[in-house]
Amino acid sequence: MPIRGSFAGASARAYGLGAGVSKLTATGGTTVESGGFKYHTFTSDGTFTVTKVGAGTIEYIVVAGGGGGGSSNGPGGGGGAGGFRYGTQSVTATNYAIGVGGGGPGSSTFRSAASNGTQSSFASFISTGGGAGGWGAGGPNTGGSGGGGAYQGGGGGTGAGGTSGEGFGGGNGGNADPAYGGGGGGGATAVGGGGSGSAGGTGGAGTNTYSTWATATTTGVSGYYAGGGGGGTNNGSTGSGGAGGGGTEPSSRNGVANTGGGAAGTSGTGGTGGKGIVIVRYPI
Repeated sequence: MPIRGSFAGASARAYGLGAGVSKLTATGGTTVESGGFKYHTFTSDGTFTVTKVGAGTIEYIVVAGGGGGGSSNGPGGGGGAGGFRYGTQSVTATNYAIGVGGGGPGSSTFRSAASNGTQSSFASFISTGGGAGGWGAGGPNTGGSGGGGAYQGGGGGTGAGGTSGEGFGGGNGGNADPAYGGGGGGGATAVGGGGSGSAGGTGGAGTNTYSTWATATTTGVSGYYAGGGGGGTNNGSTGSGGAGGGGTEPSSRNGVANTGGGAAGTSGTGGTGGKGIVIVRYPI
């Protein structure tokens, strides 16, 4: 179901509601009212409780935790963003469980694997954790968005795939002397960039389709969620994170918290993916 706007004026008629129709009320999370909607923001596990059905339909975005950054002496690939999904649902006066996924840890050395982020959920509606970046002896992993590949001479050089409807795949690692850039992790709207002999690949861009939600709830990064982590470098150049919280090598490797951003890869210790977020809204 597409977003149909607020209850102000004609937007109330767009929902098929006339004068005197009761409106939905609920509790849970951090709440704010903006633009004719009430928003419930969850940055940790919780419960969305409908206390009065009223119109009975809600919208929500569910962003999973981002993948950890890989490490390689080549170096490693960026973590993929957590899966991003939007949905609508008719509700009843009951409790709905909210799960907010954590970011995956990065590689501790080039001989250890990074980890995927964990899933987020609204009731049975689930977004998949972001895929870990490639490391010195393997990976990367598939996920909501896929992890970027490590330097191709060190294993795990091909970017991993994302999950249909949630995100895109990671970029391939580079394979050129003397500097080897890891591939960027995939983001909600774009594939991660490939690594080269001069820089790590850029993380795939997240989505700003829901920038109104981000503004109302003071979340996201400049209106974006779920950006991929930048690919690692071993020459001091930048592997930039994707718009929406992706980590950047070497300055800020961790994904931004509560965006689902993937972590940057490196030739040292890989970054940790950003925690996810769940936001629910309905007209007031």
